[in-house]
Order: sequence, then structure tokens, then C-alpha cells
Amino acid sequence: MQNRVFVINKHGEALMPCKPRTARKLLAQGKAKPIKKEPFTIQFLYGASGYKQPINLGVDSGQRHIGLAVTSQDKVFFQSEVELRQDVKKLLDTRRTYRRSRRNRKTRYRKARFLNRIKNRKNNWLPPSVQSKVNHNINWIKRMLAVLPNPELHIEVGKFDMQKMKDPTIKGEGYQKGDLYGYQTVKQYVLARDQYKCQVCKKKGGKLKIHHIIYRSLGGTNVPSNLLTVCADCHTAKNHAEGGKLYELCKKEKKVTKPLKGATFMNILRRRLWDAFPNAQFKYGAQTTLQRANLGLAKSHHNDAITISGIKLISEKPTSVVMFAQFRKKKRSLHEATARKGRKNKNITSKRNAKNTKEANGFWLNDYVRIKNSKLKGYISGFMSKGSNVRLRDSLNHYVSVTDKNYTSIKNIILIHHNNNWNKTVISEKQYVMC
Repeated sequence: MQNRVFVINKHGEALMPCKPRTARKLLAQGKAKPIKKEPFTIQFLYGASGYKQPINLGVDSGQRHIGLAVTSQDKVFFQSEVELRQDVKKLLDTRRTYRRSRRNRKTRYRKARFLNRIKNRKNNWLPPSVQSKVNHNINWIKRMLAVLPNPELHIEVGKFDMQKMKDPTIKGEGYQKGDLYGYQTVKQYVLARDQYKCQVCKKKGGKLKIHHIIYRSLGGTNVPSNLLTVCADCHTAKNHAEGGKLYELCKKEKKVTKPLKGATFMNILRRRLWDAFPNAQFKYGAQTTLQRANLGLAKSHHNDAITISGIKLISEKPTSVVMFAQFRKKKRSLHEATARKGRKNKNITSKRNAKNTKEANGFWLNDYVRIKNSKLKGYISGFMSKGSNVRLRDSLNHYVSVTDKNYTSIKNIILIHHNNNWNKTVISEKQYVMC
């Protein structure tokens, strides 16, 4: 069984999803036209009311993946997963670095925007990286609701007690007394915890410094568990290098702890989903786990969404999964901190780098194409040699090529269809397990 195609009538009202074979016939006969790609939806060119029956939409919300499933009675009509971008914060940090350095160079001047401060923003402000994921969770639910006839919405959310995750014995006043209770700064706490003793040479006294076990450039934070007390004699470049005493100590001290970023995000998302969909039925992970086991489904985001939809028995289920992944259509910066290889002259005319090309010879970034005389298909991820060659990648971000090189001549590709900034791939359940 294949995933169903969503249908809209001539007046813009959603009808029951139809089989792909039916959709192909309607399109070939000129009775319908495609109007959406994510999810694929057709619209009748003539009036039709259509038969409707109770239908459910299950949503497994998350910060990395969103599971979506459409069910009716004992049948699963559609199952899908959406992969969200995780590079927003990193890109914003890079942009901030370029801007700050640009103000200190003799080049195009950009005034500092002193009014752009968090304290001047609204109370429901969120960091851009978090806001992006929250918006995508809400928008994808709205996309699905727009192509379904009066569906019943079921959403799984998470509620986490992060204090209890760190200390299972915490209760009462303990919630008011964190790690830094009684200390004015993190540095003061770390020094007292380590008894003002260097953790490398075990000597007291002297000039003490605070060292990050996992460097901030590699994602480390200023939480006490990631900090060590080290004296100035041991805090040297030699000891920092691989094989040094400080390096070996940090290697042992690295603790495999469960990060709390995901828990924090799910707490934020839960409140936003409540406000956006007040009539939805909300569930929690513990309920989903038991119900999924009763249905005999493997652990996955789309199977979780099927379970969340409230289905009690499955007689028909698609053998494939529709995968959506967001694609970043290059950057907007005109120049970089370090010029790329090939740029020999100063960028005084604000000209974009050749590797920022969005279109060449009629092809655009993220176009879905096929290599001639083969069955290999992929998405254009970049142009090379002034547009004469292209790099193709599949939905798993692997290079696609008929040779041992990771690029293909633009003369040897055939356009299948244009894309926006979402990649859509249909994979079998077996491929999903292998992924």
C-alpha cells in the first residue's frame, strides 16, 4: 500500500485522500491539477463534494524530527517524518562574528543597532534557533489540517522536571537551592568545590584558573560539571595538546550526561502548542510507548505518530515513509573572514563568491534531477566551474554520481521538477530501518 494523495475540491474544501493511481488518472485526464508539494495535494477542476468519514491526525512533535500520520478507522493513509535544521545558532554566531569584525576594519561600515536588545522585545520572545523549530512544528500541523476534512488532532508533547533529572532525590526546598546556592559566581563555586587545589598537580595556592573540560568552541558550556580548577603552571599550551597532562585529565573527566537542551525545548513547545491548538488532544510519551507495543510497531517517529492518532487496530498501512528535510539555499553574506581559494582580488564591488551561485544554465539549487542513461536521482546542492558541473546529493546527504568523482557535468542531468527549500523523498520501511 502506498501513501495517499491529499485532495481539495474546486471550492478549496478538503476531501478524503485518494490513492496515487486515482490521482494520476485525474491529472492525466485534466480533471485535476497539483497545487502543493509538501504534502503532495491535487485540486479538482470541477465541483465535487465527496464522501467524508472520521479522520485523525497524529503528531509526534520534537526538536529534531516531527512525526506525522493520517489514520481513519483501522487504516493508515499517510505516514511521514520532517527533519528540522540544527544549524541556525551556529550560522547566527558566524554572522555576528563577521559583523563585529567588519565594524573594526576599513571597509563598508554598518552602524551598531543599539535598540536591538532582548529587554526591548516582547515577553514571549524566544532565541531564533528555538523559535525556528517551534514555528515549524506549528506550521507543519497547519499544513496537514488544511488538506484534511475536519480531522481530530492528537499531539504528543513532553513535560520534564529538569531538576529531578539531575537529582532524583530532590524535593521541597531543594528546588530553591541549586548547585550555586550560597555562591556569588560560578568561578567561586568551582574553586570551593575543588578545595582551591589544582586538579592536575594537586597543589594548593598560586594563581588558579578555571578550565573547560569540553571547549566552548566544541559546544561546551559554563556549567560547573564542565569546569576544572587548574594552576597557571599546568594551564599551558603543552598540557592542552594531545598527550599533555591536562588533556589526559579532561579525557577522563568527560562525563556522558544526558543533555537538557531537548527537555528545555519540549517544555517550551508544549506551551506554544497548547496556545496554537486549544482543541487538540494532548498525550505524553509514556502513554505512546505502551500503545505502540500493543499495536506491534517498531520505535520510530512516524510509528509514534500513528499510535498518537488513536488507532486501535491496523489492517492497512503504507510500506513507505515520506521524508521531508529542510534545505538551506546558500548564505547571504557577501564576504567572509577568510577569503576562499580562488579569490585573488579584494571584494570592493560587493560581488558574491562564485560558490554562492543559485542558478546556472536553467538549473536551480535544490532541483530534483536524474543523471542521463542511469536511474540515479538527486538534489542539486551546489554548482562548480562557473556552472558547468553540479554536486548532487540524495535525501541522506550522500553524493550521487556515476563516476568516482563527487560531481557531475550539468550536460548529463535531466530536470525532474523544481523544489523550494524542502527535500521530499519516499523510502521503504526497510530503508528506514537501515538509516
